[in-house]
Amino acid sequence: MPDTAAPVRVPKRVAAVILNSLKGGVVPRIGLPYITVGREVEIRALLTDLDLIADGGASFRFLVGSYGAGKSFLLQTIRTHAMGENFVVADADLSPERRLQGGQGQGLATYRELIRNLSTKTRPEGGALGLVLDRWVARIREEAADGSVEEQARRSIANLEELVHGFDFTRMLMAYVCADAEGDDETKSCVMRWLRGEYRTKTEARSDLGCSTIITDDDWYDYVKLFAAFLTNAGYRGLIVLIDELVNLYKIPNAITRQYNYEKILTMYNDTLQGKAHHLGIIMGGTPTSIEDRRRGVFSYEALRSRLTQGRFAREDMRDMLAPIIRLHPLSHEELLVLIEKLAQIHAGYFGYEDTVRDEDLAAFLQIEFGRVGAETHLTPREVIRDFIELLDIAYQNPDRSLSDLLRDEGAIADVSATAPAGADTGDAAPFAEFTI
Repeated sequence: MPDTAAPVRVPKRVAAVILNSLKGGVVPRIGLPYITVGREVEIRALLTDLDLIADGGASFRFLVGSYGAGKSFLLQTIRTHAMGENFVVADADLSPERRLQGGQGQGLATYRELIRNLSTKTRPEGGALGLVLDRWVARIREEAADGSVEEQARRSIANLEELVHGFDFTRMLMAYVCADAEGDDETKSCVMRWLRGEYRTKTEARSDLGCSTIITDDDWYDYVKLFAAFLTNAGYRGLIVLIDELVNLYKIPNAITRQYNYEKILTMYNDTLQGKAHHLGIIMGGTPTSIEDRRRGVFSYEALRSRLTQGRFAREDMRDMLAPIIRLHPLSHEELLVLIEKLAQIHAGYFGYEDTVRDEDLAAFLQIEFGRVGAETHLTPREVIRDFIELLDIAYQNPDRSLSDLLRDEGAIADVSATAPAGADTGDAAPFAEFTI
């Protein structure tokens, strides 16, 4: 068994979120550093993009893995790290109501979700738009010194006017500065409503702000690029956009609508790699089918398939982690062993009992999990985690039964050699030799 560090005390509130989320099969938005195991190669590859983004560049990545393999977990890990590095992060899950493009405002719904989930280091739970704007206003006040704040604000965002829709965007920012100086909270609220894409008609926007344009389903991505360029004026290093559940594009029944959505992905891909976007990183998560299926997946759009197909020199043991697509491999048995040990410590700390789970119990649990038919290829970390937390909960609610007793009831075999097929050489052929304590 690998050496592990001394148990780390996890705050009760964080421990509750971790245990409840994982048992429910979802990724917690806080406390990830306490349970992060493995994925060093993938994380390192994605973190190399942050320096590029901070220097004014842009990046685009796909994270590909089966359900429960850890895509969402990795996205949240990158989210936490990026906020710690002074990036602003916006994340959204696609759904039938939220797409990249749609005739019923589904693309605008995704934009609204991204802005609603705008997060910073000091506001990690989302809703950071007002904080970002106030930080920018405070910064231009400092830079203006004895000069005009309004004039300094104009100079600060002059570069944005060159971008598509930049004139309207800067006009709204100037309206916010003027409203802040006058103490007009109602106008400030209207500007934030406009930036969130919540005005449904131009008439309504003109009535409140004197602006005849609104953010729509067709141009919302242009405003994401404007936000990315603007954030550096507020003292941030850039914008990271995380979009999960690409499988919802794969499920769109109408072929033409699917193609429009993949066309939007192509636009994002081209903008980031050709240098048309600045201080912007985009990471999308999807299943292998949603990406590689030639009939309905991303690869059904030939322009994307030709750009994303793996080259001839990459192979299973020699992956190119700088390629646009990062494929998640299963966690090793050793990494799962470390993970469930951490969960046992968190569970004991939360419920206030002494952690008496032995190394042999952890190994026996994994023997049961991987002893099922097809487990080596189909068992995911989500299922292992859910089963283990359920086991800990049952053991806690039945103090008269030890964890070892519960595992024995399930048929866990203490002697690893007993799991080998009859007549096999147990020295090397035991499938759980790595669990030997």
